[in-house]
Amino acid sequence: MATATKLLLTDLISGVNHVPSKYIRPISDRPNRADVQVSSEGSIPLIDLQGLNGPNHSDIIEQIAQACQNDGFFQVKNHGVPEEMIDNMLSIAREFFRLPESERMKMYSDDPSKTTRLSTSFNVKTEKTANWRDFLRLHCYPLEDYVHEWPTNPPSFREKVSEYCTSVRGLVLKLLEAISESLGLQKDYIVKALGKQAQHMALNYYPPCPEPDLTYGLPGHTDGNLITILLQDDVPGLQVLRKGKWVAVNPIPNTFIVNIGDQMQVISNDRYKSVLHRAVVNCNKERISIPTFYCPSPDALIGPAKELISHDQPAMYRNFTYAEFYGKFWDRGLAKECCLDLFKQN
Repeated sequence: MATATKLLLTDLISGVNHVPSKYIRPISDRPNRADVQVSSEGSIPLIDLQGLNGPNHSDIIEQIAQACQNDGFFQVKNHGVPEEMIDNMLSIAREFFRLPESERMKMYSDDPSKTTRLSTSFNVKTEKTANWRDFLRLHCYPLEDYVHEWPTNPPSFREKVSEYCTSVRGLVLKLLEAISESLGLQKDYIVKALGKQAQHMALNYYPPCPEPDLTYGLPGHTDGNLITILLQDDVPGLQVLRKGKWVAVNPIPNTFIVNIGDQMQVISNDRYKSVLHRAVVNCNKERISIPTFYCPSPDALIGPAKELISHDQPAMYRNFTYAEFYGKFWDRGLAKECCLDLFKQN
């Protein structure tokens, strides 16, 4: 009797000692480890947010401005999300991906427009080469609109994930005020530009891979949203493109990685950069990463802030709704070139 095709990577590779052909990248597009620099302390700025409310406020705003301008990525500590909440979030993600296949598959969908779904790779309907990851994607703001769709197994999933989402949203709002200020805008400028706002998150699961040099967890891409707050476990995997070189960003416990998304690049009129990053896999350990994506609401009209447009600095982008951008982002897959190019002023 033919066995049913396994839809999720986790179930497909049970007992497999090679990478199935659909995951193998062309030779020119593989994670050449010899070329990757390992981040030393300080390769990506680590910003202590405790200083935001004290006499060092303007110094922290300047650090954020420099990081957004030069790196597009920074790490934060003393961010206000309790350590216990972070540990709970990582534990619940691990538990979810260890559930029996039949239990996990209750959440499966290959439709990117679904607001709660378990899937694999990136967009299985449109891509040619698959990525070495399974993921559970959730919409989580406003919470009360979505919590009823979330998994009920593990039993504490809804409670623990709700607490985490709410706490991370507080961190996002604090960062958006600081970033607005760093651009010389009113503190509430960016939040107001988002319309009703939206918050999504992904629980990414990267199983051990027998031949990690042939594939990616996720290939190089920029984030299409406004700002991303990444929680990762203790297994390295994130790499960021800096000055033309891939740099491995090794996890620091109890910190978040913050990266600028495409919408922030537009609002800042190219002053702040949304940068390419990717996830590589390894043959020994599973890896969990949990990005929170903060977004404009679909009907929000996004364009460069008027205060950042001048005779010397004309608007680099036309205005567009986030819905228009988001549709193109998912359809194109994780194309090397940034989706933003489609929205540049001629």
